[in-house]
Amino acid sequence: MDVVIRHAREQDLEPAGELSVEVYVGDGYSLAGGPYSGLLRDTRRRSEEAELLVAVDARDEHVLGCVTFAVGGTAWADISQPDEGEIRMLAVSRDARGRGVGSALVRAAMDRSRELGLAGMAFSTRPDMTDAHRIYERLGFRRAPERDWAPLPGIDLMVYTLTF
Repeated sequence: MDVVIRHAREQDLEPAGELSVEVYVGDGYSLAGGPYSGLLRDTRRRSEEAELLVAVDARDEHVLGCVTFAVGGTAWADISQPDEGEIRMLAVSRDARGRGVGSALVRAAMDRSRELGLAGMAFSTRPDMTDAHRIYERLGFRRAPERDWAPLPGIDLMVYTLTF
């Protein structure tokens, strides 16, 4: 399968939102109908206030995955510093998992950070998102436990960082 990574286009927004909810709710990371699922679905807002990158099948442009990219200090950045890029809401469809889609999306965010002259990246992940952790570690990210945090009681997040 040939995959193209690009900034989301109008036709990508709804499928990317549905995919994000499907992944996060379906994999047990978010509650259906909860406030976070609303943020996951609102890809228009994500694309306007940050950058929404999508992975699409090169043949039919079917959305296979997406990730939100933000610069530290902006509305969609939770823990990155102003000289760091941050990814949020990485989601890959079940059918596309194991085919390099998640890695390609993270690499695209790394490239975007470098294009912007940022010093590195930092982002949060849940401890049980072990498949994603393997992607991050393969790409050179390292755990930064001193930056771990909890946005809400009972939601503990781990931080990964990369310096360019």
